[in-house]
Amino acid sequence: MTGFNPITARWAALLLAGSVAGCASMAPPYARPPLPVAAAYPGERPAADAPVQTAAWQDYFADPHLKALIALALDNNRDLRVAVLRVEEARASYGIQRAAQFPTLGLGVDAGRSRIPADLNFTGKPLIASQYQVGLGINSWELDFWGRVRSLKDAALENYLATDAARRAVSISLIAQVANAYLGLRELDERLLLARQTIASRAESLRIFRRRVEVGATSRLDLTQVETLHQQAVVLGAQLELARARQAHALDLLVGASVGPDLLPAGIDDGAVMRELQAGLPSDLLAERPDIVAAEHQLRAANANIGAARAAFFPRIALTGSLGTASAELNGLFGAGSSAWNIAPSLLLPLFDGGRNRNNLALNEALRDEAVARYEKTIQDAFRDTADALAARQWLGEQVRTLQATVAVQTLRARLARLRYANGAAAFLEVLDAEREQLTAAQQLVQVRRALLSSRVDLYVALGGGAPHLAPATAAAVAPAERSAR
Repeated sequence: MTGFNPITARWAALLLAGSVAGCASMAPPYARPPLPVAAAYPGERPAADAPVQTAAWQDYFADPHLKALIALALDNNRDLRVAVLRVEEARASYGIQRAAQFPTLGLGVDAGRSRIPADLNFTGKPLIASQYQVGLGINSWELDFWGRVRSLKDAALENYLATDAARRAVSISLIAQVANAYLGLRELDERLLLARQTIASRAESLRIFRRRVEVGATSRLDLTQVETLHQQAVVLGAQLELARARQAHALDLLVGASVGPDLLPAGIDDGAVMRELQAGLPSDLLAERPDIVAAEHQLRAANANIGAARAAFFPRIALTGSLGTASAELNGLFGAGSSAWNIAPSLLLPLFDGGRNRNNLALNEALRDEAVARYEKTIQDAFRDTADALAARQWLGEQVRTLQATVAVQTLRARLARLRYANGAAAFLEVLDAEREQLTAAQQLVQVRRALLSSRVDLYVALGGGAPHLAPATAAAVAPAERSAR
């Protein structure tokens, strides 16, 4: 049985002190600020049994072509790649700060041989000396009695989690941009189809009226009016062609690759693009919206930085030491009695720093208050986004129904105006006005139908866009383990 080893006991005491270090934290207790919004959305009644119903984007968007485009964008979009790389940067920064809690151990091997002249030693003879040493060393390990290092680590963790939440926000924004670009392209295709049909119809009317002018069956004024209608349709067609080309280029940029015609169907079924959502309660946004999650992590980080700033007023204790073996002979390096160690604790007590620590604490408290304001503003923005999307869904639906009736009426009016003109009961100007307003109403209906679909995309994003269903980074696994250790 071995006896008591004082060196081992000292190192055990040192490790015990290190394990106890950091148990105290000077950060103020964290309390989530109250919701700075109403209990219900405008025009909605609060219902405790109506939770937010977001889903994974694969389940929410039903159109197979749109799903394929979103999948391509999530794989290829460069803005999303930048966001993912920022998460990796934050993760590495957190790892660096976390490592500061632990001692840095290094293996040192030293060998030296020297000659001392005779007149510089007491023997009166030249002296040749050797020294060999092997050991483990600790280089200036701060014993975190006041929680300074731990608070900095907590702040780095929260910044890491905030960056990952921001990455999820970028993913949701990208999904919405792709969906809206796709819907915008479908809208322009449908409007182009109407414009081309109108151009063909008016070109035929122009041919007929030219022939009628040639035989004296109608006036030149009527021909100029028909020419005006045709030219207006041609200009509209050119404008829509330009808008469609730009929209297609924007979709290519979002997807990160050229979108082939196989992903762009000829028509679109409004009822089969996405499913309906219930808004739930404003408090549901706290768990679903990644921008709110990111803002709260930033608030927690600012809170932790206050703890580090407070700890700077107290003594900073650091430890440098080594444990190993040393000998004047190489073959005696690991022999009995060759153990060697040294320990050099240091203490730095701030006495005068020109107000640096005091102002650093004031700065971090101000940053915490700013983070609170940003967090509350993010919640208010989310509340407004949801309220706007709900209002758009309601009133755009009303506009669609009204415009559908308007198109039917304008179509009937144009047909009757042509009959009246053919029977000599009306001037061609009446036909001109009726056909112009019919085309305008048809174009407007397509635009409002697309706006209604976009409002449903906006509502999906406003409610969090299925953020919990997005593939999480490793931050999600790191957070519970770190917080359970606090």
